[in-house]
Amino acid sequence: MKNRLKVLRAERGWSQQDLAERLEVSRQSVNAIETGRYDPSLPLAFRIADIFGMTIEEIFQRGE
Repeated sequence: MKNRLKVLRAERGWSQQDLAERLEVSRQSVNAIETGRYDPSLPLAFRIADIFGMTIEEIFQRGE
């Protein structure tokens, strides 16, 4: 799954640790999601969308 998480995070000046704390997950989890090594659970995807004020579909796209 592709995502815009790294770009959205950078636009806000947040580190991976900053976002991880907001999401209540580890920094390693944020890194794994950003690099496409891990797809978030649906509840986590909703938390991510809520933090950025976007829909899940605006952040995550199906990968090839």
